[in-house]
Amino acid sequence: MIEKKIKALVITGPTATGKTALAVKLAGKFNGEIVSVDSRQVYRGLDIGSGKDIEEYTKADPPVPYHLIDVCDPQDEYNLFNFCRDAAKAVKDISARGKLPVLCGGTALYLDAILRGYELPGGPPKEREELRNLPVEELVELLRREDSEALAGVKDQNNPTRLIRALEKAGDKKKELLKDIKLELNPLVLGVYFPRKTVHKRIEQRLDARLEHGMVDEVEKLHGQGVSWEKLEFLGLEYRYLALYLQGKLSYQEMRDQLLIRIRKFAKRQDIWFRKMEREGLKIYWVGEGIGLDPESLVTRFLAGEALPEPELYLKDTFYGAKTS
Repeated sequence: MIEKKIKALVITGPTATGKTALAVKLAGKFNGEIVSVDSRQVYRGLDIGSGKDIEEYTKADPPVPYHLIDVCDPQDEYNLFNFCRDAAKAVKDISARGKLPVLCGGTALYLDAILRGYELPGGPPKEREELRNLPVEELVELLRREDSEALAGVKDQNNPTRLIRALEKAGDKKKELLKDIKLELNPLVLGVYFPRKTVHKRIEQRLDARLEHGMVDEVEKLHGQGVSWEKLEFLGLEYRYLALYLQGKLSYQEMRDQLLIRIRKFAKRQDIWFRKMEREGLKIYWVGEGIGLDPESLVTRFLAGEALPEPELYLKDTFYGAKTS
C-alpha cells in the first residue's frame, strides 16, 4: 500500500526575519500546529539566545500548539538523527488529528533533511563536491550536529577529506536506523524575504534587544546549573560568545561586535543553503518586502489542491534580491 503524502506548510528564511510570527498567524488561521526546525530551541533554558518567543504561541488567539521546543536538557546530545525521528513523529501525529503541520525554523540542515526524507549531505558525488567547497569549520559544525562521537574520532579535524568521509559514514549509519521512519511530505514552502541590508539591520536590532533583556544572565544561569563552558561554546553563536565573555576571554564590546559579525555570516550561510535547495528542485515561495505574493492566499490554494503561481523570486538566480535591468 502506497502511503499518501502528508500536506505540510513550511516557514523558513534567514535569521531575524520574523518566521515565528508568520507561522503563528498562518497556523491560527488554518488549524495548524507548529513543529520547530531549530537545532537549539530543543534545549530547555536556551530561551532568549535561541529566540523561542514562546509568548507568540501562547498569547495567540487561540493559542497555537508547538512541538520540538524544550524537549531535552542542555547537557544532553541532540542531533540531526534525533530531529528527523522526532519531527516525523510530530508531523504524523498532527496530520492524523486532522490538523495542518507547520514546520517553522531556519536550521537549514534539519529542514533540508526532513524535506528530502533524511539524506545527509555528502553521499552522492555532486553533494560531496559541494562539501569540498565548504570551509573546515563548517564541516566540523555539520559533523558535530550529526554525530559528535564521530567527530571525536576524527584525529585531524583540519583535514576536510577525513571530515567528509566521517559525514558520509555517519549518514549511512543513521539511514539504517531511520528505515522505519518514513515521512512522505507534500510541502508548501514559504520563505520570509528581506533585502540583505535590511536583514543585517534586523539582526543588529535583535541582538541588542536580547542583550538588554537578560541574555547574559541566561547564559550565566545555565553555567550555574551545571552546563559547562565547553558545552555552551558548542551550542554556538550567542552561547559561544557569551561564554567567552563570562570567562573573561572577551570584553563586552568585543563579544557584542564579534557576535554580530558571526550572526550575519550565519545568515549568509542560510542563504547558501536556500539557493542549494532551489537548485536541487525545491520550490520556495519567497514572501515579504517587495514581493506581491500573499501567504494566506498561497496556503488557501495549496490546501484546496489548486495550481499555484510561479514564485516571484528565486534566490538561486539572484544576489539576494530581484534582478535589475
